[in-house]
Amino acid sequence: MNEKYDFFVAGKTRNKEKILEICDIFDKYNISYYCFLKNEDTINSYGNQNKSVEDNMRVFETLELKSDVVLKIFHEDLEAEKASKNFLLVLPAGKSGHIEAGIAYGMEKKCFAIGEYEGTDSLYNIFEKIFQNKEELEEYLKNYLK
Repeated sequence: MNEKYDFFVAGKTRNKEKILEICDIFDKYNISYYCFLKNEDTINSYGNQNKSVEDNMRVFETLELKSDVVLKIFHEDLEAEKASKNFLLVLPAGKSGHIEAGIAYGMEKKCFAIGEYEGTDSLYNIFEKIFQNKEELEEYLKNYLK
């Protein structure tokens, strides 16, 4: 499979502002990426643009697991993850982000994380690097371009 994206950016919707700051760094260096938050159609398909992230997440969490909206998001995210060379988890992240990290690792993608983690977990060794902050990630991405 030919990769379409350099990075798949994962995290939890409740961490939207931090994730979008990370996406800005990829934009700054013209590095291709997929981020579920950049897909406005998906976001608006289960929520309301005029409501808070928290309100929209409460609505989403009440949807049936096999509903059209949930399945659409699942398939879009999984296909984008398959089409990405690398994986970046923005911490703190929820269950979905951690599952996506496991999927990426199983597909032999290079896995990275950024942010603070709550405590040492042996499985966090799937990450080649856990960047402490945006500056550290940005420095890595500058070298990534070379």
